[in-house]
Amino acid sequence: MKALSVWITGARGFIGRHLARTLAQNGHEVRGLGHGLWSEREAGESGIVRWLNGDVRGANLQFLARHQARPPDAVFHLAGGSSVGAAIAGPFEDFNRTVVSTAELLDWLRYKSPATRLIVVSSAAVYGNRPPGPLSEEAACRPCSPYGFHKLLAEQLCCSYAESYGVRTTAARLFSVYGPGLKKQLLWDLCTRLSAGGSDIELSGTGEELRDWTDVRDVVRALALLLGSSDDGFSPINIGTGIGTPVRRIADLILSAWPNAPAVTFNGKSRPGDPFSLVSDTRRLSRLGFDCSISVEQGVVDYVRWFRTRKGE
Repeated sequence: MKALSVWITGARGFIGRHLARTLAQNGHEVRGLGHGLWSEREAGESGIVRWLNGDVRGANLQFLARHQARPPDAVFHLAGGSSVGAAIAGPFEDFNRTVVSTAELLDWLRYKSPATRLIVVSSAAVYGNRPPGPLSEEAACRPCSPYGFHKLLAEQLCCSYAESYGVRTTAARLFSVYGPGLKKQLLWDLCTRLSAGGSDIELSGTGEELRDWTDVRDVVRALALLLGSSDDGFSPINIGTGIGTPVRRIADLILSAWPNAPAVTFNGKSRPGDPFSLVSDTRRLSRLGFDCSISVEQGVVDYVRWFRTRKGE
């Protein structure tokens, strides 16, 4: 593939950093927009040639456009809400971060850069609480949390702009992404509690909840592959392993990799907006020639090693 001009919104986040580095290693020129101060040196270490600290707004997008010779070939839209719990606690803020930012980006693209391919990072949360089994992209979307509803609204906006204005959009529905650099959710929370020491640890749920745990290094390889898509209009695609692993198994893997770990128990209480099973049907992704390469066993060991190294343990 030829070298492309690529923008990433939310480039300073967990997935954004990994994606920017991968795209740069593939020879693409990467610019980023999002929140947080990032020196030129720090941004450059993640493969970003220009970083703009700000919201996804037309003026900021235009600022990025003025500082390059041509419009971007592709935009990865990662900015937005990233937590079910945070969306439940602050639904209006999550709506603004996810839905409004997507509307701003789509409207700028239709006026200023209609040929740009848009890849929106969505979530398996759009499927909602479904019976156990692989979820295909054709499955009905019935979200059960503000987070899932807002991701679905963002997808519907993309579909509208694709049909009405020709903005070519792929919605990448990510499942349970984890890996080095993640500082929230189960792996981070459990490692943090183990690091603090003390007695046995209690986790929410039954431990039998099924998730499609996908290492971020595989996720960004799959996202980068979407740059070569020739699809017109709007199309969703699942990004996952296709393997459902119980939460209890993830906890056991962490404990096995942690010296002198205490026991972990589950309280049996499900959290609001937390489906029992979210596992990907990967047939559409497989047709692109993609297979995940990092097993959950290896990925969790790598995560624990990263956590303990950064903590100096």
